[in-house]
This record gives sequence, C-alpha cells and structure tokens, in this order.
Amino acid sequence: MEEKYSGSRARALRIVSKRSISAAEIKKRLINKGDSEEVADFTVNWLKELGLINDLEYAHSIVRHYSEKGYGPARVRDEFFKRGIPKDMWDDVVKGELDDSDIEIAAIAFLEKKIKGNIEEVDLNHVSNALVRRGFSYEQARQAISRYIEEIKENQYEL
Repeated sequence: MEEKYSGSRARALRIVSKRSISAAEIKKRLINKGDSEEVADFTVNWLKELGLINDLEYAHSIVRHYSEKGYGPARVRDEFFKRGIPKDMWDDVVKGELDDSDIEIAAIAFLEKKIKGNIEEVDLNHVSNALVRRGFSYEQARQAISRYIEEIKENQYEL
C-alpha cells in the first residue's frame, strides 16, 4: 500500500519541480499516469501540506503573467478555468492584482504595438475586437482606444 503512495509522491515531486501547477492539474496528471483518484487526492494533499502547491499563489502569478503580456481579465479567467483554479478565487484574485488603471495600461500597451502611432490608417473596430479577443471587455477596449487617441493628439500638439 505504501508503495503506491511513494510512487505517486515521487511523480508529483518531479512535476512540481519543473513549474508551478494547480492542485487540479497535478491530480489530473497523476491519474493520467495511472494513479487511482484516492492516491492522487492523497498526494495532492501531501503537496499542499508541504507548501509545494498553493492554488491562491498560483492564481496570482497567472494574473501577473498574463497582464504583463497585455491580456485582460477575461483571458485570465479563461486560464484559471483551463488550469483548474477554484472558481471561488477568481474574482478576488483578479481584483487583488488588477485595478482599472492596470487594465487600461495593458490595453494601451497592446494598442501601441498594434497601431504604432498610425491611427489614421487603422480600423478602430478591428482594433477594438482584437482587444476583446485578448480578454478585455468592450467598455475597457473603448476606454483604452479613447485614451490612446487622446495621447496621440497631445503628442502631436507638443511637436
């Protein structure tokens, strides 16, 4: 009996040593490797007790990672779903990591890459839809585009 737990724990340690992972992801991987659900649950709880997995910390790192890459809150929630982060954590983690100004900064950073200052040559509906695909709401996309256009106009007047 102890042998199945030790094999599962060894597999789990190899997995968590490579990258951060959620409890749901590690459980799924252990089951896919042949462990029973009971053994996988035991191993996940063991990892939690050792502090080697922590869904809350992992969720915060996901928010930081995707917001730095220019993605919005909806995309972050999609990643939470894919990675098995408990749904009751989602809103608190996103609100704890991202305020409205962070969201706007991420959206404007994307716009700067996409538009490159050539606002006259860009279809704003296309750009707005691109922001929505990256996880921003239509309202967040509209506000970011308006802000970006204001900044371009201000910079043109300064020259």
